[in-house]
Amino acid sequence: MTIHEKLQRLEEMGREAQEGGGAERIKAQRERGKLSARERLDLLLDEGSFVELDRFVTHRSSDFGLEEKKILGDGVITGYGTIHGRLVFAFSQDFTVFGGSLSETHAEKIVKLQDMAMRNGAPIIGLNDSGGARIQEGVVSLGGYADIFLRNTMASGVIPQISVILGPCAGGAVYSPAITDFVYMVRGTSYMFVTGPNVVKTVTHEDIDMEGLGGADIHASTSGVAHFARDSEPECLESVRELLQYIPQNNRETPPSASGIDPHDRKDEKLLEVVPDNPNQPYDMCDVIRRVVDDGEFYEVHEKFAGNILVGFAHLGGHAVGVVANQPAVLAGVLDIDSSDKGARFVRFCDAFNIPLIVLEDVPGFLPGVAQEHGGIIRNGAKLLYAFAEATVPKVTVITRKAYGGAYDVMNSKHIRGDMNFAWPQAEIAVMGPKGAVEVLFRKEIAEASDPEAATEARIEEYREKFAHPYIAASRGYVDDVIDPRETRPRLISALDMLQNKRDENPIKKHGNIPL
Repeated sequence: MTIHEKLQRLEEMGREAQEGGGAERIKAQRERGKLSARERLDLLLDEGSFVELDRFVTHRSSDFGLEEKKILGDGVITGYGTIHGRLVFAFSQDFTVFGGSLSETHAEKIVKLQDMAMRNGAPIIGLNDSGGARIQEGVVSLGGYADIFLRNTMASGVIPQISVILGPCAGGAVYSPAITDFVYMVRGTSYMFVTGPNVVKTVTHEDIDMEGLGGADIHASTSGVAHFARDSEPECLESVRELLQYIPQNNRETPPSASGIDPHDRKDEKLLEVVPDNPNQPYDMCDVIRRVVDDGEFYEVHEKFAGNILVGFAHLGGHAVGVVANQPAVLAGVLDIDSSDKGARFVRFCDAFNIPLIVLEDVPGFLPGVAQEHGGIIRNGAKLLYAFAEATVPKVTVITRKAYGGAYDVMNSKHIRGDMNFAWPQAEIAVMGPKGAVEVLFRKEIAEASDPEAATEARIEEYREKFAHPYIAASRGYVDDVIDPRETRPRLISALDMLQNKRDENPIKKHGNIPL
């Protein structure tokens, strides 16, 4: 065979690999509102940057008639490319080939890509659309999943790992995305569950459909499994591209900076009006965030889950930062089981990847109640405390209003290595709120008063004047400065500039034992 004949054969095989499961199956995929595996990669990566690997791999199984159905690529497209000009590795499961099911060779392709991403210190993005383990291969397929899980675990905190669920993801397959850093889903076409609706009905007699059991909105708002839910695949993949603007390539690099036009010394008069005079009146902490960060752009993570705490990414004076903020508009911004869990995971991601933390604090304490206590608020609240205390990245806190009780300690206080801690003049820093404190301290006096309500109000006002303000904490150095709210942006940028060469270390150990 001449070189020209060999090149012709190569072109033919290349076209065959491009076809996946064939035109009819690709058409059916589109009729379900889903893109093809290759179209997804085209949208995710910079135009023309994708380099495919292992496109001629086929399965090895000869069971149940599979020997006659070998398809090039074996149901997953793997390779590398760029996003915003930066290297990423990506795989895209092809549902048109054996339902995207995972075989021995399918798993080997993903594992090979994971190893390459680790060696080259670049993010890995998985586009998941699979019916699960290939039944015909039995335990070999299950072993393939375990090989992937091991590398997910080894890569955790070393390179960013992003999972995009673009179809079914069921059974053992869900545990790979669960280990990764961020999970994206698409409404109406993405599903994640350990056992499907039919099994649930058989075992527990609960009647539920796929969307209600494991759809995008359920996982983005109720379970917290998904960090993002988007309306379409193009929107979802564009959102992944946006995330990459804030995170580094690996744990040895710093996150990418931005060169916006927002002045570093910009002051915002509206910040004087954000916090109501009535300390019990809610407000939206998103207003504070957007008035402080560069160009008002806040990339929120876990937006629909545990809304009493806000987490997400922004740029501040060009620095990429992670923002953690109590949200007074939801449950008064209290910390509970879900918000502690959400905050802790985000803090640990930022710490692993050298992303400075900005904390905006307005917290009345931990949520009381039997359900919270029995559900493990002690254990879960300790996760957030542990995460902040363990973190060695630059950490800057601004107390906008309330900082009560143990929640004051947890939200990156000076005592757990907060680097710079500021307070606005209206901040109340105390063991508990004035009303609760007065009812404990002056219970007998109030009970004996001719007008208990007036006596309570008088003592509350006295307590505020003596204790519920930021100046006692400032006099002790627990707060570095009490600042004009309008100066929040320039003061935060100044702190980040000062802290950019910060060095901090934890004791030498294999790893800590976070209260999981």
